[in-house]
Amino acid sequence: MHGIRQRAARVDATTPSDRDRAVDALRALAILGVVLGHWLVTALIADGGTLHTASPLQHMPWLTPISWVFQTLAVFFLVGGHVATRGYASARARGTTYGQWLTAGLARLFRPAAAVLTLWTVTAVALLLSGTDFETVRTLVKLALSPMWFLVVFAGLTAATPLVTRLNPLWPLAVVLHVDLIRFGLGGPSWLGWVNVAAGWLVPYTLGAAWTRGELDRARAGWTLLAGGTAATAALVLWAGYPASMVGVPGTTISNLDPPTLAAVTFGLAQCGLALLLRDRLRRTTRRPLAWSAVALVNLSAMTIFLWHQTALMAITAATLPAGHLPGLHTHPDNLTWVAARVAWLPVFALALAICWTAFRTYEQDPRPRSRPRLIRTRTRIRAKSLHRA
Repeated sequence: MHGIRQRAARVDATTPSDRDRAVDALRALAILGVVLGHWLVTALIADGGTLHTASPLQHMPWLTPISWVFQTLAVFFLVGGHVATRGYASARARGTTYGQWLTAGLARLFRPAAAVLTLWTVTAVALLLSGTDFETVRTLVKLALSPMWFLVVFAGLTAATPLVTRLNPLWPLAVVLHVDLIRFGLGGPSWLGWVNVAAGWLVPYTLGAAWTRGELDRARAGWTLLAGGTAATAALVLWAGYPASMVGVPGTTISNLDPPTLAAVTFGLAQCGLALLLRDRLRRTTRRPLAWSAVALVNLSAMTIFLWHQTALMAITAATLPAGHLPGLHTHPDNLTWVAARVAWLPVFALALAICWTAFRTYEQDPRPRSRPRLIRTRTRIRAKSLHRA
């Protein structure tokens, strides 16, 4: 513990004094919320020689509040919009072009994604050549690559940052409202819902831009979003027929997340309001070196954690198959025994994710800062030799 405290103290001491630690804390909470949520509601069932996905929410709907706690994507888009608009303004002030700024931002997103795609392409081919059932391979690949949709949407919003810097969140919210009205109220085509993939997540992203402009600094803004979002979501669920679960549940006709519905967006508004209200408390908490070093560690590898957490779950599920159908892993998620067993498996999933993090975290880090010290040392040696000869 003494060594851990020393390293934490060094991380705390090297952090710029003007850094808003609440931003990093919110991002870390959003990522960890998604990871834990997936680990709790995603089950891989072994039936005969195939694997397929299932959810405890399908059999135990009273667990629905789990989706309210761990579906934290809106907070990630809120923070992403805030960081992107602030970073773009800072880049412009330094004379950095839009192309240079965008290239650097997208590289941080897609470098770790390339490693996931490569590994799963090789794995899928190897499984098919070994005679593994196609449906099993399809289930595994779909689950492993499911986080990729987030990168595509986030990359698109990042590219549009200069256009949405001044955009009022009410505009994309109005688009989501009209899309759902046409789909569900007027019997419009179901494909129209995919417009909400961009419009729905643009709502918290533009709230992040409003945060940058200083429009959300007062507590009243957070309370308004929290109360208004909660009331609107409750009304949509109770009287408009929207599902109570904020994640997709197998067997249901409507998913709040695939694509996003108005209920998912209003729920996201409530989450963003709560996040804004927690900023001061998070700033105080992250003044503690241990808490701040944990937050910094998650932020340095946020995409690695996000992209590999499903692979970690599947690795444990597959590795334990020879031991039989273990509760919480290979059995149907239809009782409290499964829930208790799944909670007990969470540390094992975390260990597998830590192994993935150790192996692939370097893909998320920009290689240029690591080469800089070597370059400085080389130049120093050259200068020293020149002085010695002189």
